[in-house]
Amino acid sequence: MAKVDILNDPNGQFNSYMIYCPGCKRYHAFDSRWNFNGNFEKPTFTPSMLVFQSRPERRCHSFITDGKIIFLSDCYHELAGKTVVLEDIE
Repeated sequence: MAKVDILNDPNGQFNSYMIYCPGCKRYHAFDSRWNFNGNFEKPTFTPSMLVFQSRPERRCHSFITDGKIIFLSDCYHELAGKTVVLEDIE
């Protein structure tokens, strides 16, 4: 199974890539602002993903590298500072 899924707009055109975040327990989307290595099993996106930057109580900040999500210490959840393998998207 893949760790990344493709989201298309209502017209079927590419919109973004999606990964499941086990820290937030929700999906995060990477659009064309990020570089993607094209590997759906061991994805790498650059630069980092920062979700809810202005809301520290919900902030999630991470790097996706070689199929792993590296959570930075400014995340609100229990995975802050940890690295975990991305989950498969069904």
